[in-house]
Amino acid sequence: MGAKVTPLRPKRPCPECGQPSARATYPFCSPRCKDVDLNRWLSGSYAIPVREDEDEETGEDAAGTGGQHAD
Repeated sequence: MGAKVTPLRPKRPCPECGQPSARATYPFCSPRCKDVDLNRWLSGSYAIPVREDEDEETGEDAAGTGGQHAD
């Protein structure tokens, strides 16, 4: 009989306006919403939070020598 085909990705509403998303501009519904989102990233309206202790950890090297080199 006929096999049931499952979609590659679930249908989701556009994150900007809530309208159904379009295949060509997924996950957005239109090029306009896609551009609005891009503009927000480029203008700094969106930001990925950084924890303060992550900055301290990057100052040390993988060996844990505190940045000192063994010669």
